[in-house]
Amino acid sequence: MKIAVFFISVFVVSCAGSSNEPLPLLVQSGPIQKGLQATPPPEGNPPPAVEYNTEAIENIGDDEDQSPAIKVQPSAVDAQNPINDLEVKPNYNPLTGETVDDPETLQRRPIAVKISNSARVRPQSGLANADIIFEHLTEGGITRFTAIFYSKEGNRVGSIRSGRLIDLEIPLMFDAAFAYSGSSYQIKMMIAASNFFDRVVSPDFGHSGFYRDYSTSTSGRFEDTMFTDTRVIRQALQDRGQDSAPVLQNAMKFQSEAPDGGIPVKSVEIRYLATSAFWLYDPGIGKFLRWSDGVRHLDANTNQQLAFDNIIIVQAEHINTEIIEDSGGSPSIQVKLWGEGPATIFRNGLQYDGIWRREQPGHMLTFYDNSGDALYLTPGKSFFQIVPLAYKKIYIEPS
Repeated sequence: MKIAVFFISVFVVSCAGSSNEPLPLLVQSGPIQKGLQATPPPEGNPPPAVEYNTEAIENIGDDEDQSPAIKVQPSAVDAQNPINDLEVKPNYNPLTGETVDDPETLQRRPIAVKISNSARVRPQSGLANADIIFEHLTEGGITRFTAIFYSKEGNRVGSIRSGRLIDLEIPLMFDAAFAYSGSSYQIKMMIAASNFFDRVVSPDFGHSGFYRDYSTSTSGRFEDTMFTDTRVIRQALQDRGQDSAPVLQNAMKFQSEAPDGGIPVKSVEIRYLATSAFWLYDPGIGKFLRWSDGVRHLDANTNQQLAFDNIIIVQAEHINTEIIEDSGGSPSIQVKLWGEGPATIFRNGLQYDGIWRREQPGHMLTFYDNSGDALYLTPGKSFFQIVPLAYKKIYIEPS
């Protein structure tokens, strides 16, 4: 029997005051474990300590008739929650709800890759092959992507950019590796202290597998020219003995048939301060097509427009921290992707409102309607649009 033990704790604080004022980094999430302590909270406002699941979890599957490619381990907290009841099959991809032709594909590690979303580097390479993409604010109103490659290789991917605080959370959700280049000193130390550091591949730590292509950026900026290949990243993981099937602790729910209660929509737009994402539903292919800043968003590897099956708007608390990200003094943003908050799912040309939830460090985001029942995604690729709580710049056009 294999035993996996998770000793992970988190400190959560509710911070009052203006979101524009830099605040101490009071929140420490799952990976911040080894030698890094949370900044002491202000007197009179101590954060309640919330312990993540710390008991040993057995991996079932040693018998010959029980050898799934993916092992899903419900936590003690959620053991009775039907959203964790995943029928695991060797060819079932729990990140998309689809089956794959070759079950061996799922015996490898998901890879999270940090990718620029600057207009100067569009069209980026490799986005179309990601199973899941997160778009989130960095600083100055710009956004960046964390793309999860699992069922397909990204091949050439880029341009590669620096990690942010949110990337201490995303790799944990999918038991993934993390490929990126550059970070502030504090975040670099947090990544080095994380419990997924053995799966990090980055020039920050002297790792190879990255190269410069100066022909791709219209800006001429050095930081826009780095690329990688997921096959090279995977070889680095294999050399470390880290390219193994993920052990997942919960599961998103997928269902081909659209649930009742959906509101027909034609398009949805999310206007961040310095960029916008526009999704138009194409009933001919049953997917949402993406525009960025008014221009069709293509993948440079295929010259095809990005098309995703699920568009998921996740509202979460954003906290400015004392970590400085650039020479202009911009604070690093802590996105609290744990607990729960409002969510809106767009699938099959329909809108469903509800909540997202993440109760353990190793949990994916899961979704529920306002009655507490599971909200189902349609099988396929998902694009997560992360926005602040009560965000006003979301525009939905009914069909």
